[in-house]
Amino acid sequence: MYLNFVKSFWETSRDSLESPGGFKLLKEGNMNLKLYVGNLPFGASEDDLKKLFSEVGEVRSVKIVIDSYSGRSRGFGFVEMASGEDAKKAISLLNGKTLMDRTLTVNEARPQKKRGGEFRGRGNRNR
Repeated sequence: MYLNFVKSFWETSRDSLESPGGFKLLKEGNMNLKLYVGNLPFGASEDDLKKLFSEVGEVRSVKIVIDSYSGRSRGFGFVEMASGEDAKKAISLLNGKTLMDRTLTVNEARPQKKRGGEFRGRGNRNR
């Protein structure tokens, strides 16, 4: 009985997942509208990505992940498409495409894993 409850809860809740980082993964049917874009050239801007993905379909948002220490791109980002159909088309057309001499990796974004969020120090220091 408990397992049926858990299964039914999971089935109904996976259409709209919210990660611990606060970003909401929007789903249309079974397709995640947020795409992971990897192997980005360090010189690529969010405008470059938006222009590239706009050729495939309507883009809602673009975010290139920046290293907080160096201020440089970490070489990956996320693009949110307006529909599941546009997202599928972007994956099929842009995965493996070259941008500024780098071969892009485009696939469906996964939810962020929950992190501990606290510094634990060096453990037991009373030896």
